[in-house]
Amino acid sequence: YLLKKYRSIEESEIDYRKAKDILKRNNKAILIDVRSMQEYKERHLQGSINISLYDLERECKKLEIEKEDTIIVYCQSGNRSRRALEILKQNGYKNLYEIKGGLDEIGE
Repeated sequence: YLLKKYRSIEESEIDYRKAKDILKRNNKAILIDVRSMQEYKERHLQGSINISLYDLERECKKLEIEKEDTIIVYCQSGNRSRRALEILKQNGYKNLYEIKGGLDEIGE
């Protein structure tokens, strides 16, 4: 049988409770809000950094985020974070998660 190079998107989707658990256990895990700066200023998850989807590739290099670091992305509804996962995978990042449904799902 063939080993999958990456988890499927579905396996990368986690709920907010699981995301908080990962962040608590792994102090190197990074929580990235991939929405615009304006959206981020209005509301964001505590401990997250804002890197808009369109700046993601460049900013991850600039911030020297390691390919092995655990990265959790989220947006408002899940569309941009799903795209962010694809961009990060294409750039060689491996330990990726997306908060399923984004802030709409969390409802905090």
